[in-house]
Amino acid sequence: MAKICIYGAGSIGCYIGGRLLAAGSEVDFVGRARMADLLQQQGITLSHYDNRHWFVPPERIDISTQAVKAAAADLVLVTVKSAATPTAAAELASVLRPGAVVVSFQNGVGNAQVLRAALPHHTVLEGMVPFNVVERSPGAFHQGSAGKLEIRQTPALQPFVDDFRNADLPLIQHADMLPVQWAKLLLNLNNAINALSNRPLKEELSQRAYRICLGMAQKEALVLLKLANIRPAKVTPLPATWIPRVLGVPDALFERLGRTMLTIDPLARSSMSDDLAAGRTTEIDWINGEVVRLADHLGRTAPVNERLCELVREAERSDLRPSWSGEALLTQMRAAAGVSSVRHAAR
Repeated sequence: MAKICIYGAGSIGCYIGGRLLAAGSEVDFVGRARMADLLQQQGITLSHYDNRHWFVPPERIDISTQAVKAAAADLVLVTVKSAATPTAAAELASVLRPGAVVVSFQNGVGNAQVLRAALPHHTVLEGMVPFNVVERSPGAFHQGSAGKLEIRQTPALQPFVDDFRNADLPLIQHADMLPVQWAKLLLNLNNAINALSNRPLKEELSQRAYRICLGMAQKEALVLLKLANIRPAKVTPLPATWIPRVLGVPDALFERLGRTMLTIDPLARSSMSDDLAAGRTTEIDWINGEVVRLADHLGRTAPVNERLCELVREAERSDLRPSWSGEALLTQMRAAAGVSSVRHAAR
């Protein structure tokens, strides 16, 4: 049986690893001491928004705080926050056995390249987790939205396909993952808006003003992607280019047209919102910041996404959690876009 290692026992890592364990796969974890102590005491409790539940008892959980736990793995799933990728890459480079396959199941579009640079003799794959996972209580992880795991296609993946299929987490394989990653990132631009709103995702997306903010951020990114000759993959029922238009329709109409986006647990929030609540540094630089970097690379600007980055960084530094109303946040976005338009016209 193939041995799988989850490098990064956070919400995503524990959920995917727990589902694999519950289905009979051999899975080890590398994580922080808090999580190691917790899982070894009470196991992993898993739930799904469709009311399915799983439990993995503590005696079946093998978790360590040391990267050497990955030394025997055939497949390593990297699920750490993007800021920790260079550290993960260096630690894995010192312990991985020859032939091990590494998958980046992380936000952003560049983490696999960081891992690949440190692991030139290993197969490193881009992956994407489209669904939301929250830790509802210590050791209890809940999938709050729909989606299937996406990954770059390669023959090296074949020995592990059945593990994911048996766990009802089938791998959707793609010859080119960049369009898929950007399609996910376009949706993830809402993470900052959700964090600033301090509301559950479903409640936030049910309000037109917040959706217009998201549409503005997406339109800005789509213009840049077109200039970069990157066509986002279709990962939702609607093509990526249609979504900003749909986001702006009245609330009652959006309930019908955007039903898939609202198919989410009523209490679920974005991981960025959870990070702000816990006083952690967010992944804003690897989500909206990716759009800003693409703009800079193209000699353009991305004022809406840049302003969202600024507001989230301000929230990280603040002792008080912001709770922006939709109208107040929309005023900020329109001001940022308007100032940029004036500057552009003056050139």
